[in-house]
Amino acid sequence: MKKLGFLLLLFITCAAFAQPEPNLTRYKTTEQKLLAWVKYCNEIQNSEHYSALFTAAEKGIKLSQKHPAFLSKFYYFKGYSYEFSNNRYKEALGNYEASLKYAKEARHLKNLTIALSRLNYMYYALNETSKNAALANYVKKVLDTTKNTYTKAVLYGSIAEYYLNNAQYETFIDYQLKAITFKKQISKTVANTENIGISYSQIAAAYTKMKQYEKALEYLHEAKPYVKSSPYVSAFLCNYYLQCFVPMKKPDSIQKYYRLIYTYPTVKDSLFLNLSFANRSLSEYYVNERQTNAAYYYAKKAVLLGQKSNDDDIIMEANAIMGRVLYEKGEYKKAIEILTLASKNAYTYDKESYVNINKKLAQSYAALGLWKEAYKYNEIYSQTNDEMMLESAKQNIANAEARFQNKAKGQEIKNLSAQNTIKNIQIADAKKQRIFLISGLVLVGIILLLLFKQSQNRKKTNQKLQLLNAELDEANKTKARFFAILNHDLRSPVSNLIHFLHLQKENPELIDEEMALRMQTKVISGAENLLSSMEDILLWSKGQMENFKPQFHPFPIAILFEETQKHFSSVENIEISFEDPENLILNTDENYLKTIIRNLTGNAIKALDKSSNGKIIWKAWQENNQTFLSITDNGPGGTQEKFKALYDDSEVIGIKSGLGLHLIRDLATAINAKIEVVSKPDSGTTFTIIF
Repeated sequence: MKKLGFLLLLFITCAAFAQPEPNLTRYKTTEQKLLAWVKYCNEIQNSEHYSALFTAAEKGIKLSQKHPAFLSKFYYFKGYSYEFSNNRYKEALGNYEASLKYAKEARHLKNLTIALSRLNYMYYALNETSKNAALANYVKKVLDTTKNTYTKAVLYGSIAEYYLNNAQYETFIDYQLKAITFKKQISKTVANTENIGISYSQIAAAYTKMKQYEKALEYLHEAKPYVKSSPYVSAFLCNYYLQCFVPMKKPDSIQKYYRLIYTYPTVKDSLFLNLSFANRSLSEYYVNERQTNAAYYYAKKAVLLGQKSNDDDIIMEANAIMGRVLYEKGEYKKAIEILTLASKNAYTYDKESYVNINKKLAQSYAALGLWKEAYKYNEIYSQTNDEMMLESAKQNIANAEARFQNKAKGQEIKNLSAQNTIKNIQIADAKKQRIFLISGLVLVGIILLLLFKQSQNRKKTNQKLQLLNAELDEANKTKARFFAILNHDLRSPVSNLIHFLHLQKENPELIDEEMALRMQTKVISGAENLLSSMEDILLWSKGQMENFKPQFHPFPIAILFEETQKHFSSVENIEISFEDPENLILNTDENYLKTIIRNLTGNAIKALDKSSNGKIIWKAWQENNQTFLSITDNGPGGTQEKFKALYDDSEVIGIKSGLGLHLIRDLATAINAKIEVVSKPDSGTTFTIIF
């Protein structure tokens, strides 16, 4: 029973009605119009209105001239309308061939696929064996070159049916299982799910032909879940169950599935086809059980329903069982008449049926004593049976060779697999070693990076420590400077005060009232100046606590001269004068410069200590964009060696020797100034501050 093949891989669903014909004037381009018309044809096909599909396909062919892809589609629709309108296979064949031609021209894979699947069945139905073989070879080439899952699903099923039609059951099963594999990869739809069930059913039918009924039932059970939503396919499935249970002689199961077929509502053609086949199966069961009346009853129904189905294959099988029943009843002439009618198409559809028909013809003629005719049909039976046995033997030998080659290849594959396993282990070990080496290198890199970072941090820490040490050293120097300033600036006033107090204590008789008043006034003035100097130094030191750096700002030199004059107002016997004719304003640190001036003035006063007519002159002037301050005394002067502390860092200094000059030099350098000294013995000394 091969009629079920026409359903395979059409991937369509049935609808209750077709949509109204689309208004093509709404669409602008030809392609849009053709797409709308294809959609309309699909709807008609799904609703099974084959006459309407024929008319729509004709119009589509006229619309799609010079568009091969669409021509292929519309010729397919036209062929489909012929095929399912009373099995007009010859008309369908021409249109399917045209569809294939235009699909090749357009290189449209989907159209090519469905055209090939329908042509395969048409060639089989019309007994076009050479064309069917050529088509099978072409399908194999397409399968070798395509990667499309849909195409593989359809065409593996189609080539499988070719081998089923030629009774090469094992090859058929191999291809059909491949088809199922690809069908399961396609998106799940009702039609695709049903086609998977149909494929399993066909495999079951092949096992039935090979009389492996338990195996057939296995695949029928596998098919059941896939076809439960389709009454049409379920009816076919029941017939496949009957094919298993009849030879297994299970009457309860036979009656169950026979009654079940009548419960499935299907389209008219398939209804008659399925019912004819079911009644043929029951007739076969009863004739095997020697219940010829029951067998005749079901055979009669099988022939009547087969004629209504208009399917030659079904009619042939119904006539074959009727001929056998008539033979068993002894009605040999009627048996010969029916069996002769059945034999016309039997060879095309089923060689096994053809063999059995000729065997019964030979037996019927022998029963009538017509030995010549009996001999003739017996020869046909023997020859055809021998051919089948030879084909079966060849197939068995081929299968045995294939199994041997497969076994050899399997062993070779096992050996290669073992080698590959060893290589994979080696590769895995190499990968592990590479990973370990890379990990080791990464670890070494991380360690080196950490050491580098540690080195950088150490360098930064050392730089910070050096900076802190420099700051500490500078702070110590600052402290030394302040002590030096305090010592140098405060030593002289304090010394005068102590000298007066010792004089008052030890020689009070030398001090008269006038001298005491004068000395007292001098001491008070000196103490006040000392206090003022101390306040200046303390305020300065507070501002310089964190950072001993000069703070530059503009201020009048006249104020600085005024404060210096006031500071040394208690000095007697020495004339101190200040000359600032230009009223200069100097941009420098006032406290630094004030300390320098006081120290230089104090040194000049010391130099004039034994002079009776001492003079000190301070001058301020500008020349060539430079500012100059100078102090000149008319003291005894001295050699350059005496002022060595002003220039030489290596000069040994102490509180009473060189400390003042050293301090003056450092302070002058800090405010971007330099000091020059000119001294001549018995002519005095001049210190010049150059900014």
